[in-house]
Parts: sequence; structure tokens; C-alpha cells
Amino acid sequence: MEERKYAVLIDADNVSKKYIKNILEEVSNFGVATYKRIYGDWTKNNGWKDALLDHSIMPVQQYSYTVGKNATDSAMIIDAMDILYSGNVEGFCLVSSDSDFTRLAARLREDGMHVIGMGENKTPTAFRRACNVFKILEVISGERSENENENVKKQEGITSVSDIENAVCRIIMENTDQGKETQIGEIGSKLNLLYPDFDVRNYGYSKLTTFLKESCQDVRFTMKHNQIVLSINEREADIISIVHGILRANGGSVDNMSRIHEDIKKQIQNFNVKNYGYNKFGQFVKSLPGVEQDGPNGLKLK
Repeated sequence: MEERKYAVLIDADNVSKKYIKNILEEVSNFGVATYKRIYGDWTKNNGWKDALLDHSIMPVQQYSYTVGKNATDSAMIIDAMDILYSGNVEGFCLVSSDSDFTRLAARLREDGMHVIGMGENKTPTAFRRACNVFKILEVISGERSENENENVKKQEGITSVSDIENAVCRIIMENTDQGKETQIGEIGSKLNLLYPDFDVRNYGYSKLTTFLKESCQDVRFTMKHNQIVLSINEREADIISIVHGILRANGGSVDNMSRIHEDIKKQIQNFNVKNYGYNKFGQFVKSLPGVEQDGPNGLKLK
């Protein structure tokens, strides 16, 4: 199968030269870089020369005509559209921490391009979500310290672990309803579709399976025919099914969680929220995938 061809366009005003090797290595995981261009004012001594020579990147001169205006953005956008209409690539890698490229990413995707975004951790969410995939430069370069990795689950700017857990459970439940098994590869693909910035390295892990095992407490992992298959733990699956059934039977919401609590106790012998690590039923039921709080004491389907 022929590799997908990418145009790599780098905004030198918003990216450090120390990341250049990591950028190109990351692109190679998706395909081959046929265009490699970097935009900036090269009349200034910005230290990029050796990096560009070492990696065969073409510098594009863009003078700063007006103070406070980023002319680099315009040059990069014009080149991107020219390359798009040439029909010589199947994808783009836009490297910048600037939200000004959000519309460009969306426009390229409208024409069927696969868009990889890369930027520093400060990159606005709008640009991240406009891409098919977004990679954080500090992460792919291994620049984070151990302390940062320990606190990464609290980090702003990336999808929360609880959202990931809910999404995984929802994917498994939907497959179960259709009589299908859920394999680890499908989970990875669907998480990338749901969250363009999803990358287990963002959370301090190197493998998807390890990350999911430590983050998704209600999920069971088994080996079948040399494939990892995911399922909801039987008791949790029963509870999720009961809660969803109650909510659907009541038009999608219930205004009193105690009604749900009583129905669960009737159907599951010796049910106790403390067995699931919670002290209060309200906290437990709100943690289930596919539901959210509705008013002070209500619950509804997401």
C-alpha cells in the first residue's frame, strides 16, 4: 500500500527549532513528507539555519511589514491552498501554536485532506479540534519531567480521563447491544475520531492498553485469538443497563435518583455503592457512562 503524502508547513514564529526532528519523526508515523516548508523572517538571526539544512526544509521568506501583524500566517495559508489545488498530497501537517490556523485546518478537511496539527501545550482548543489529529510538541519530544507526568491527569487543554473512560464504556455498550465484541484497536481508532488531541503520551503512558487498564476501572480485558477484547464488568454492565432502561422508560430523565436506587436494589441482590468505591448513591450513579445530573436530584441520558 502506497504511503500517504503530506505537506509539512511550519510557522517559525510560533515553534521552537528544538522540536524539528520530533516533528518529522512524528509525521513519518502517518506517511511521507513530500513538501517541507517553514515560514518566517529569515533576515533576523533566529538560529534556524543548521536545523533547516540538516532536515532539508525549504525556508520561505516573509517580511514583517507591520509591527504586531503576523504576515507569516498569510504566506503559509496561501501556500497551503496552492498545494491543495495541485493535487499532489493527501494530507497536511500544520505546525503552530497559533489559533489563526483553525479555519485553514477546517478548510483542508472539507476537501478530504487528513490534517495533523502540532503545537506546544499552550495551543488553543479550537485549533486542536479542527485537525484530524493533534500532537503536543512537549509530549512527542519527551520534554516533560516525571513530576509533570504524575500530574498530567489534571492538566488543562487535553481531554479528561473521566471523559475517556465514559467514551470507552459507551463504545463497549453500543457494541454489546449489537452483539459485537470490542477490540483494543477499535477503541484507539474511535478515541482518535472523538478527540483529535488524544494520545496516551499526553497522560504519561506509552501504550494504549496500559493507559486503559489503569484509567477504566469498570472495564475487563481478556485475550481472544491473540486479540485484546474489552467488556464491561458483568455487575457494572447490569447496573448501566438498568439505569439506562429506567431513564428511557421515563422519557430520558428522572427527577429523583432515589427511584433509580430502589429499582437497582430490587433487581440486584445485596447492591451496595460502597462495593464500587462510593459512599453515596448519587455520586455512584452520576459516574456511570451515558448519564448526567439533571437538576439538584435528577438524572438524564446524555
